[in-house]
Amino acid sequence: MHDETMIGYLPEPVGARLPAAAGGQGAHISAGSDAEAVAQWLTEYRASRRTQRAYRREAERLLLWLAEQGLGLGEVRRKHLDAFEAFLADPRPRERWVGPPRPRHADDWRPFRGPLSPASRRQSLVILQGMYAWLVEAGWVAHNPFRLMRDKRRRLDNRQGHIERYLERPLWEWFWAWLSRPEEEGATPRRRFENQRRRLVFGFAYLLAPRISEMSAARMGDFHRREGRWWWRVTGKGDKLAVIPVPPDMIALLMEWRLALGLAPAPLPDDATPLLRALDGRRGIGDNRLYRLIREAFAEAATALEAEQGEEGRLWAARLRQATPHWLRHTALTHQAQAGVELRYLAATARHSRLDTTARYLHAEDEAWHRQQSAHQLATGADANRGEPV
Repeated sequence: MHDETMIGYLPEPVGARLPAAAGGQGAHISAGSDAEAVAQWLTEYRASRRTQRAYRREAERLLLWLAEQGLGLGEVRRKHLDAFEAFLADPRPRERWVGPPRPRHADDWRPFRGPLSPASRRQSLVILQGMYAWLVEAGWVAHNPFRLMRDKRRRLDNRQGHIERYLERPLWEWFWAWLSRPEEEGATPRRRFENQRRRLVFGFAYLLAPRISEMSAARMGDFHRREGRWWWRVTGKGDKLAVIPVPPDMIALLMEWRLALGLAPAPLPDDATPLLRALDGRRGIGDNRLYRLIREAFAEAATALEAEQGEEGRLWAARLRQATPHWLRHTALTHQAQAGVELRYLAATARHSRLDTTARYLHAEDEAWHRQQSAHQLATGADANRGEPV
């Protein structure tokens, strides 16, 4: 039907071939299974392939979990939702559910890369509540179990407190210095290429705060000069086009990278070739390869940090091993906020539709609060002996 649907490779839940409404007078869609009904919901998002992929992932996880429980979508009750949320936090057995990025049809593909964070679990529940609302309207299921969650606001409101999944500035500065170390004597051409590509990837992520899909989709001609200034043209979530100012350090990295590829320093506006490239220097790299490249660099840096600083470096090394590519976006926006970039410009760089989303990156008030709270102390020594009990 559609290349992004789950039809053809999702197991159908046992005992839930068709809900009461499906195929009967109550159903307003033509579907023969839960997977086909979900596939029709997904077609509503065909205008945004990124959104469709994200929604498909969450729906697929639910359907696979339901298959294990012997349930169909129409049989989900309020009591099942707590179990499913606990499963998202700790998918077990791990070998069955968790694995590294693989092609969807590979034998060793797994639905999870690891347990979902609280924010990711909230996002999953938000998406699935919307899916159920659509299925109710379609007559495929009789009710939306998410509507019965008493703590619905906490669970399904996707807003949250300050961003904490980022690299603090001292750790980022160490990491960038590690990436920028001189080549080892006798380094192979391949190693030099990979190191140059790494610097571009992490510099790009830090200076422009892109999402990983935006990085892998970037083209040389997306970087262009206008009235003496460089800009980056990007199509982000919801297929929204934005043009972002490019700082000089990013242009320097771009030109170094192009020279390493044997190209002229500055790209032409109509250059549609990939920015990030495979080892052949021509083909682009996809989201999964880029994800692995970033995680591998974090892991390698963590090992180097432990070797360099020993016990003192263990906490930072653990932080690097925990980091994912999306942490780089959080790091970029947090550091810009700490550097004093105005909220309106920070929101434009992040391409947030709401200022309160961007405000999560502002930690200045936390720091001021902490400084003032530190002035509140216990009396010690002579100070403690001055007063008399009341």
